[in-house]
Amino acid sequence: MSTQVAHPFKPILFKDTKILILGSFPSIKSFENNFYYSHPQNQFWKILSLITGYPTLIKDQKMWILKETHLGLWDMIQSCQRENSLDIQLHDEEVNDIPSLLEAYPSIHTIAFTGRKAQELFESNFGYLEIKRVYLPSPSSAYAKMNIQNKALLYKENLLL
Repeated sequence: MSTQVAHPFKPILFKDTKILILGSFPSIKSFENNFYYSHPQNQFWKILSLITGYPTLIKDQKMWILKETHLGLWDMIQSCQRENSLDIQLHDEEVNDIPSLLEAYPSIHTIAFTGRKAQELFESNFGYLEIKRVYLPSPSSAYAKMNIQNKALLYKENLLL
């Protein structure tokens, strides 16, 4: 049985953030670990480490990389019903107020999506916004069509790191 669950984190943004990376909604493991992309098999932080050469072992290192690379993190969904961590199991989604966030952070010039669900929700709710959009392959280990090295190449190319 699923229940409505609210997003547990604030967006991670800095005054000079240039690219906002949007996922769909935190995994159950991310809820437990109180930070974005915290499932041990999720490749997001490993990918950022590969393309920057910096470690991402602890939260402070992850925050430092985001600040240094002018990246921000948030998710499209503010609350939803779910039974597990899979995007296809998210229902009754309420989306975050992306237009207000972009207004508050005018340095953001690009939105990068880490999954099709995030991209589809953005397009259906905010497709009218004039901002560059890029699609990144899902960092989930469940997305096995591409190995981590190829994912890292696409992240580097699209995030201009």
